[in-house]
Amino acid sequence: MNRILVMRTFLLTLMLIASNVVGAEEPIYSFGVVPQQAASKLARVWSPILEYLERETGFGIRFGTARDIPTFEQRLSSADYDIAYMNPYHFTVFNRDPGYQALARARDKRIKGILVVRKDSPIQSFAELDNMTLAFPAPAAFAATILPRGELAANGNRVKPEYVSSHDSVYRAVARGLYPAGGGVMRTFLSVDADIRDQLRILWTTDGYTPHAIAVSPGLPQEVRSALQSALIAMEQSEEGRGLLDKLKIKGFEAARNEDWDDVRALNIPLLLTSEGQ
Repeated sequence: MNRILVMRTFLLTLMLIASNVVGAEEPIYSFGVVPQQAASKLARVWSPILEYLERETGFGIRFGTARDIPTFEQRLSSADYDIAYMNPYHFTVFNRDPGYQALARARDKRIKGILVVRKDSPIQSFAELDNMTLAFPAPAAFAATILPRGELAANGNRVKPEYVSSHDSVYRAVARGLYPAGGGVMRTFLSVDADIRDQLRILWTTDGYTPHAIAVSPGLPQEVRSALQSALIAMEQSEEGRGLLDKLKIKGFEAARNEDWDDVRALNIPLLLTSEGQ
């Protein structure tokens, strides 16, 4: 009987220890990345960065994205991501509601939109795009859609937009001759497959604006925010960190404030009301 009693006590103790260990596990925070490119390509770039941040902060961080930009916007609207890498316009919208707060942004960088055409295209000027159907990633893609469409409209050029879900899809569609031109940004243009990029040329480049934000949901604990911000800023100080930053085509991260995107707010772009960005 004593042996049985001792064994039961031992097993109960093990169960209590296991229960306490499970309860003590750190939470895993979701990190959403705007789907400018295919999810597999984004995961190859961002997963090593998030693993690095996990080691530096001690917090679990899980990569996430969405099948397209409108779906990503819906998830931001619901604060589904604890942390998110979002375009400048998205930040101005989702800073307002549900209240994402700026954490970091690329240092010494301005985001610019581009319009690309095939290298052998006869189109040589902005004005020649009038009344054409052009390819864009999504209605609220800031530099790749909003900026070029706004500039086209300001110059009296009427175009019909067709949304093809990602920057890479734009480049591929234009290279295949499905559209005479399409919108993107320099970073994704430089990272698209060389056999696609070599078929294209840049027709026009927009002015520069404050780049993408890494922002956090309003409910994220302050200690997590501080640790994550410090780790992001310190990345460029190590050889490993610099290698990871190079894949993002940036020099490093710096601390950001919500007011950093006032240049985007000054454009008075209508807030997202539907999936069509109107």
